[in-house]
Amino acid sequence: MNNLKLYTYGTLFLAACLAFFLVSRIKYSIDEEARINSAESKVIERLKLIREAQIAFQSVNGEYASEWDTLFNFIENGEIFLIQRREETVLLDYGAEETTLYLDTLGSISVVDSLFSSYPNFNASELINVPGYDDVKFEIWASKIEKGGVQVDVVEVRNPKPFDPDRKEANEANINKPLRFGSRTSITTAGNWE
Repeated sequence: MNNLKLYTYGTLFLAACLAFFLVSRIKYSIDEEARINSAESKVIERLKLIREAQIAFQSVNGEYASEWDTLFNFIENGEIFLIQRREETVLLDYGAEETTLYLDTLGSISVVDSLFSSYPNFNASELINVPGYDDVKFEIWASKIEKGGVQVDVVEVRNPKPFDPDRKEANEANINKPLRFGSRTSITTAGNWE
C-alpha cells in the first residue's frame, strides 16, 4: 500500500509539473506573439508616414528621395501646391464632345502642415529610426527602372532588423519578408503588410 501511494503522489506531481510546463510554454508563445504584433504595428505606422512623405516628394520633384537628408529637408522646408481642377465639356455640332481641363494653382501649404499636422511634436528626423530599437535605421532606396521601354521612378524603404525572427529576405512570399513598402522591381508604394 505504501508503494501505491508513492506512485500515485509521484504521478500527480509529474502531471502537475507537466501541466505547469505546458501552460507556461503556451503563455510564452501568446505573449511573444503579442509583443511582436505590437512592435510591428509601430513599425508599420512609421512606414506609412515615410510613404506619405515619399509620395508627396515625388509629386513635387518628379522622383523619390534616395537619401534621408533630402527627404527631411523637403518635410521641414518644402511646400505642396494646392491645385483646383475643373473641366468644361462642349457639345460639338456633329455629336462629339470637346473637354477642356483647367488647372488653377490656389496657393501652397508647407509639407509639415499638410501631411503631419495631426501628429503633435512631429520631428522629421525621427522617421529614420525603427521604433523599438535605439540604433537601427530604416533602409531607403530610390531609383529609376525601365518598364515597357519607359523609365519610371521606384522606391523601397524597409526594416533591416525585423522583430519577428520568421521574417527573412530569403522567404519567397513578400508578406513574410521584413516589413517594407515599395519595390525595387515594380511600380508600387504598397506595403507588404497590406
